[in-house]
Amino acid sequence: MHHKPSWPYGWERERELQALATARLAERAIAERSLPHAVLLGDFDATPQAASVGFLKGLQSLEGFSVCFQDAWSTVHPGEPCPTFSSSNPLVRQGDMPEIASRRIDYIMIRCGSYGPTLRVTSCRRVLAGPVNGVYASDHYGLVADLSLPDHTPGQWRSPHQQPSPAHLSAD
Repeated sequence: MHHKPSWPYGWERERELQALATARLAERAIAERSLPHAVLLGDFDATPQAASVGFLKGLQSLEGFSVCFQDAWSTVHPGEPCPTFSSSNPLVRQGDMPEIASRRIDYIMIRCGSYGPTLRVTSCRRVLAGPVNGVYASDHYGLVADLSLPDHTPGQWRSPHQQPSPAHLSAD
């Protein structure tokens, strides 16, 4: 699912309501199929400390509803900043927010069940953070995550004879 909320700085309440609607939609979609996996990604227009992102990461509830998604970047690079909207990008300086402080507002998030994430983040990296032949792809830098199935189903003990799953997924 791609999540794209309201962008204005002072609109965190609107982003909270949009995150709530997106989470409810994701949970309904999960309930309708047999696979527990969901990946939520996109430009959330909110920093990692924002209430809307905190809700999606399971750090707080909204209107009596809770979910938990694991942030792919923070999983692989705990504590490391990852500005995806940066004043070092000339498209940002030329745009309508030329004085913006560099910040991370783009995410790849993996749904967690009762026992944690249903997919393993094997890598996450920032991409398109520089020009190609002098041209920037976007005013945002991208993220790419490599995801795989866990060795065994979360919430169950793995048999000593069970082999790790070879399946591999990628989201960008």
